[in-house]
Amino acid sequence: MPRSHSLRLLPILTLTACISGPSTPTGHESPSATPVVIAPPAGNEWYRHAVFYEVFVRSFQDSNGDGKGDLPGLISRLDYLNDGDPSTTTDLGVDALWLMPVFASPSYHGYDVVDYERIHPDYGTVADFERLCAEAHRRGMRVIVDLVLNHTSSQHPWFVDSASSPTSSKREWYVWNDRDPGWKQPWNYSSTPAWHERNGAWYYGVFWGGMPDLNMKTPAVRDEVKRIASYWLERGADGFRLDAARYLIETGVGTEQADTRETHTFWKEFAAHVRQVKPDAVLVGENWASSGTIASYYGSTQTVPGGDELPLNFNFPLSESIIDSLLKANASGITSTLADMARTYPSGVADAPFLTNHDNVRVATRLEGNTGRLANAAALLLTLPGSPFLYYGEEVGLANGTTNNDEAKRTPMPWDSSTSGGFTTVSPWFPFSPGRDAANVATQAQSSRSLLTRYQQLIRVRQGSDALERGGLTLLTPTRENTPVLTFVRSWGEEQVLVVHNLSDSTTSVGPLEVAGESAEVLFTDANVPSLSKASGAWRTTLPGRATGIWRLR
Repeated sequence: MPRSHSLRLLPILTLTACISGPSTPTGHESPSATPVVIAPPAGNEWYRHAVFYEVFVRSFQDSNGDGKGDLPGLISRLDYLNDGDPSTTTDLGVDALWLMPVFASPSYHGYDVVDYERIHPDYGTVADFERLCAEAHRRGMRVIVDLVLNHTSSQHPWFVDSASSPTSSKREWYVWNDRDPGWKQPWNYSSTPAWHERNGAWYYGVFWGGMPDLNMKTPAVRDEVKRIASYWLERGADGFRLDAARYLIETGVGTEQADTRETHTFWKEFAAHVRQVKPDAVLVGENWASSGTIASYYGSTQTVPGGDELPLNFNFPLSESIIDSLLKANASGITSTLADMARTYPSGVADAPFLTNHDNVRVATRLEGNTGRLANAAALLLTLPGSPFLYYGEEVGLANGTTNNDEAKRTPMPWDSSTSGGFTTVSPWFPFSPGRDAANVATQAQSSRSLLTRYQQLIRVRQGSDALERGGLTLLTPTRENTPVLTFVRSWGEEQVLVVHNLSDSTTSVGPLEVAGESAEVLFTDANVPSLSKASGAWRTTLPGRATGIWRLR
C-alpha cells in the first residue's frame, strides 16, 4: 500500500572503499576523486518511488477459455500482485501495473491501433478496463497503459481516409510525399525503407508500411491525441507508457528522424495537458538510446520538479550494463553507467531501471538460467534508485520460448506446472516457455529460497526504507575498477543504507568502507553473510558468491 513521505535532503558523505577477494584485484579510489552521487528524485508523486509490473494481457490469465489472456483474467490475479493488505507477505507487493497495448488492433501485440477508444475484443470491454482500474486502486495499485502515438495501423479509419485522396480531410494527419524521398530507418545503419507507396503517393512509416506515422505537426492530430489521453485518464488510467517517443516528429533524413526539437516541444505540450487533466498521472518514455539522449527527455526541472517533459524514462544502458556485469562477474559496467547518469541526467529526476522488457530476450535466458545471477539481478534492480520495472514472469525465472521471434519473449504466464499452466483450460495462444516445471508461481510460492520469495522480500525491504525507496545514491565502488563487488549508500534524510552485491561465484572480502554510523541494522542478507563489523572507523564484511547484504547504518 502507498505510504506518506515528507521531502528530505541527501546528506553529504565522505567515502573511501577497498574491495578484495580471491582473484579480485585490490583497488582504492583516489582521495581527490569526486564520488559518483545521484540525487534523490524531487517531488512527492507516487510514481517517483513505485515498483511497476509490466503485463502482456494476452499472456497473463485467460478467463473465458479461448486460450488468450484478458482483462477479467488479469483482475482475477490482482491479489497475486498486491492484495491490498500490508500485513500479508504472500503477494508480490508491486505498486503499479503497466499494460502493454490493450486497444483494438489487427495484431496480437497491439502496437498498430485501429481504434483508440475501444478495448481489443480478445481482452474485453471498456467496462472491464474501468473495473480493472477500480480493483487495482482498491488494493493500492495504479494502472498505466501503453499509448502508441507515433503511428497507427494502416487499417485505422484515419489512414484509410487519408490515403483515399490528396484532398481528403485527413490527408495531413499522416506524412505524405509525391515521390519517394529514399529515407531509411534511422537506427543501426538500417537499409529498410521508411517511405511506402499507396495510391500513387508515398507515406512515412518509420517501423514498416503497416504502421504509418501520424503527423504531429498537424494541430488537429495534436488535439485528438490529447483528447484520447483525457478519455482514458477519466476512465481510471493513472498515466501512459509512450512507445517510440524519440521518433514522433521528423524534420529531415538521418539524425533529423529522431530526437528533434519539435518532438521535445510536443511532449512538453502533451505532458502539460496530462498534468492539467490528472495532476499525478505519469508519462514513461521509451527512448532506446544513450544516457545523454535519455536525459534530454526529462525536459526542464526549473518549472516542474523532476522535469516538465517525461517524468520517467526507461534506462536502457543500465539494463544492458546489469546483464553484462552479471555475465562477466565485473561491476565496472554498472559503475560506468551510474557515472554517466550522474553526469548527464538533470538533478532530481527519477530513473526507470529494468532488467528486460517485451522487446528483449528474457533475463533468465540471457543469464543462462543461472540461479545465482538471477538472484543478483533481482537484488540489483530493487536496490538501485528510481522506479524499477519488472517484466511479468521475471520473478519466477520465466525464460524465452523456443522460437526466434517476439512472441517467444511474451509467452503465457506459468501459474503452476500443469498442462495448461493454470493460465487457461485449453491450448494457449502460444506455447509455454521451457522449464516451467520449476519456473512457476505455485512451486516457488512453497519455497522460502525461491526466486519469487526473493522478489517478495526485496520489494518489502525496499518499501520499508525511505532511503531505498526514495533516496539518492553515493557510489563506493571505484568507477574504473574491475571488481566483482558493487557497493553504494542509499540516503534519505537521516537514514543511510549500505548495499553490497557480490557479482561473482567466489567469496569476497569487502572493506574498509568509511561510511558514517556506529551500528548496523540488517535489512536483508543472503545466507552465510556475516555481520557487518566496524574497526578503525571503517566497515568490513565478507560476502559469499552471488550474495547481497543490506544494512541500515545508525
